[in-house]
Amino acid sequence: MLYKNQKEVQTKLTKNLLDIIILRLIDCQAMHGYQIITKTRKIFGVYFGPSTVYPLLAKFEKKGYINSQWSMTSEKPRKIFTITNTGKTMIKTAENTLNIICKTINKFEKTDDITEDIVQ
Repeated sequence: MLYKNQKEVQTKLTKNLLDIIILRLIDCQAMHGYQIITKTRKIFGVYFGPSTVYPLLAKFEKKGYINSQWSMTSEKPRKIFTITNTGKTMIKTAENTLNIICKTINKFEKTDDITEDIVQ
């Protein structure tokens, strides 16, 4: 039962953090959409298909977080995505915010009045 709950939580968190995950993958290595899909599945054990990943890539490109360029080096043309400075800034901001949220959650104690504003 614990494994099922863990898998459920992992899937939910991965889905909610997919923006950061994709940008971080592209930051580590320029890659095409199918690589992103397969790496995400391999690393997190969660499958996100083309109908999820490609609209996110289009959104990121429109916001200036990533750039793309067609590669004709393989038998099939591929659109290769690279991170921009704006994208790197977005990753840093998201990671810092996530760290603050985790630290805040870890501050909770059973006796705390959680209605107090503890995020500084």
